[in-house]
Amino acid sequence: MNVLLIILAAIAVIWTLAYFRAPALSWTIVIALGLGLLTNYSGWSPALLATLWAVFIAAALLDNPTPVRRNLLGRPLLALFRKILPPMSQTEQEAIDAGTVWWDGDLFSGRPDWWKLLSYPRPTLSAEERAFLDGPVEELCRMVSDWQITHELRDLPPHVWQFVKDNGFLGMIIPKQYGGLGFSALAHSEVVMKISTRSGTTAVSVMVPNSLGPAELLLHCGTEQQKNHYLPRLAKGLEMPCFALTSPEAGSDAGAIPDFGVVCRSEWQGKPDVLGIRLTWEKRYITLGPIATLLGLAFKLYDPEHLLGAKDDLGITLALIPTHTPGVHIGRRHLPLDAAFMNGPNWGKNVFVPMDYVIGGVEYAGQGWKMLMNCLAAGRSISLPALSAATGKMGALTTGAYGRVRQQFRLSVGRFEGVEEALARIGGNAYLMEAARVMTAGAVDLGEKPSVVSAIVKYHMTERGRAVINDAMDVHAGKGICMGPSNYLARAYQQTPIAITVEGANILTRSMIIFGQGAIRGHPFVLKEVEATRERDPVKALRDFDAAFFGHVAFVASNTARAFWMGLTAACFVRTPGDRHTRRYYRQLTRLSSAFALTADVSMFMLGGSLKRRERLSARLGDILSNLYLASAALKRYEDYGRPAEDLPFLHWAVRDALARIEEAFYGLFENLPNPVVAWLLRGIIFPYILPYGREFLPPRDRLGSEVVGLLLAPGPARERLTAGVYIPQDPEEPVAVLEAALRAVIAAEAVGAKIRAARDEGKTGGRFPDEIIDEALAKGVITPAEKAVMEQARILRRKAIMVDDFPRDLGKTEIHQSTEPVTFEALRRPA
Repeated sequence: MNVLLIILAAIAVIWTLAYFRAPALSWTIVIALGLGLLTNYSGWSPALLATLWAVFIAAALLDNPTPVRRNLLGRPLLALFRKILPPMSQTEQEAIDAGTVWWDGDLFSGRPDWWKLLSYPRPTLSAEERAFLDGPVEELCRMVSDWQITHELRDLPPHVWQFVKDNGFLGMIIPKQYGGLGFSALAHSEVVMKISTRSGTTAVSVMVPNSLGPAELLLHCGTEQQKNHYLPRLAKGLEMPCFALTSPEAGSDAGAIPDFGVVCRSEWQGKPDVLGIRLTWEKRYITLGPIATLLGLAFKLYDPEHLLGAKDDLGITLALIPTHTPGVHIGRRHLPLDAAFMNGPNWGKNVFVPMDYVIGGVEYAGQGWKMLMNCLAAGRSISLPALSAATGKMGALTTGAYGRVRQQFRLSVGRFEGVEEALARIGGNAYLMEAARVMTAGAVDLGEKPSVVSAIVKYHMTERGRAVINDAMDVHAGKGICMGPSNYLARAYQQTPIAITVEGANILTRSMIIFGQGAIRGHPFVLKEVEATRERDPVKALRDFDAAFFGHVAFVASNTARAFWMGLTAACFVRTPGDRHTRRYYRQLTRLSSAFALTADVSMFMLGGSLKRRERLSARLGDILSNLYLASAALKRYEDYGRPAEDLPFLHWAVRDALARIEEAFYGLFENLPNPVVAWLLRGIIFPYILPYGREFLPPRDRLGSEVVGLLLAPGPARERLTAGVYIPQDPEEPVAVLEAALRAVIAAEAVGAKIRAARDEGKTGGRFPDEIIDEALAKGVITPAEKAVMEQARILRRKAIMVDDFPRDLGKTEIHQSTEPVTFEALRRPA
């Protein structure tokens, strides 16, 4: 009886900690009831019961918000935290303060509210935005030739630049009141994505003015005079903007830029004693820099004469400088991996500009890093995810079609299991990237500036995009590596590292930013604790710290119990939305969210400020958070589209891949935490069962991969949804149009080919070469003339689809040739 009571009391405490929102009070009530039962029915000695009651009362006093707790525990803990918390630089503080917390906060809480996520409306385009995509964007794609741009001109043709300016492509984010298009984040993303499937150079040239740069900064921080002057000119393309941040000595560590300005007075345009800044800088890697007329510049501002106030070092400041300003040097151009978008260095020494060139005026002097981080939180959510999703969609469309059209050993190469493995990754990654792109752009349209989420999609979508293009090149083989107008993959493959590098190098983003920033912004208590240690009012500091710290303790206890309980029960008691296909995913993601919150807290407690330097551990924690987010996006996409059954293979692959990566990251943490005992306990709490195959969440199985591939190898609703937004040329001679036509022709010919093979197997027809076999089948009535025409059309289009370009031996630019006419075996056998 005594043992049974203890077991029941333990279960009650675990359940209470796991599911009650106010665990301190809840466990107090539950344990009091348990002790009451023990007192009345256990038969234990009065001394033991008295001791238990004394411990319980002391714990209850200390775990509930009382003056006793604040003075006995809160005050010394606050003093300790003030000593051990690592110092935070101004740039670190401004990065943490930037943006907003969105779905990442739910995932960090251990209690994601799935109904809240699913209640967000599906992001959609307005009629005006849809018309722009179907009109000017379609026309722009038709006008450009990526081969001409990247190989011959090394720039957009003049008439294309003019079309871009005249149709407002450079002012998509600028409100209509200033002459811009005033498009949503989703529309901005859709435009960049579609153009990118045609020409990466064109996409970047359109993307950059609408991303982090002068227009974005002016909209949020500019003075009314600056907005009224510059925004209409930027919207119409009368000004070409660039933004200069990176220096030779300051890349990822942008806060360490050596470029500086000194507040002073000088003559300006004939006027004496004008208040301004004397600037010295050297920048590189500046996109659109070589053709810019308006230079956005980041520099550190100093005021040694105290012309603006008492501070000497004002901090990073941003200014807009016309490039015709005396002393501004726009250098030549870089050539990043043969991409033809304009990119280059610029510099200046002792260049004087008036103070009203500072974005936002004097009020925003020294606020530049905060301005950049806030704009980056939104901009990084749109541009690079759009480019990566385009890579995924283009890879899925073309590689699926090529896998069906290209044949070896009398079988479509897409049917080989080795190729299926690559094709399955392409399809699953494309689905996941598209889901994340749309959900994140939708968050920006809801008014969010999701700083942590933007880092997640920047890193993981560019990396998955790299995986897609690598797999696509492997499947295309020789077709993929031969450059020329017929190659629709090589430039994307060549230029993928650019997306990996810009807007925060991927290694840095994964190892330092995602979890490093998320642990403070997304965690429900850490930021409150940090802020309490910096509060100068001692009474408020103690009260705030006491509430945050003991709330944090209860949070850890709750997640420990939840993670253990859900691990024991396979989360089968967790209430979630979803249907019979997806409910298990919601439950397991809820379980892993609790496990992540627990592991993050344990890691921060064990390592403290040194976790920032243990980058591999931080990276694994970031991987868990990131894949929780990506899986959430995949589930939301499935719900937003009305749960289409045809998409289930894509969904299953995407979510199972994310679950497997989450588990792999957990085990990487367990194996590398500095305290093996703590690691062993964490593993036992989160994954309480030792399974015969070692892991609970396995990567997508081969059978599921084959289902994904089946959707890519033939036209259908799932393939159309997945590749929506890819530019398909109307010109039947264009390579992608030829490939799509060849796919349909080959599928139509397969039934005819099956009839011919069956006749040959029965001995009704003979022949050694394909044209002989088809002619004999027609002669003997196995196929009709119409069916022969189907076979001939498939052969012609297949050949056009698989052929590559060739050039003169001296690689002259004027003569490019591709063998388009099919060579029959009969012709090959005729003597010359």
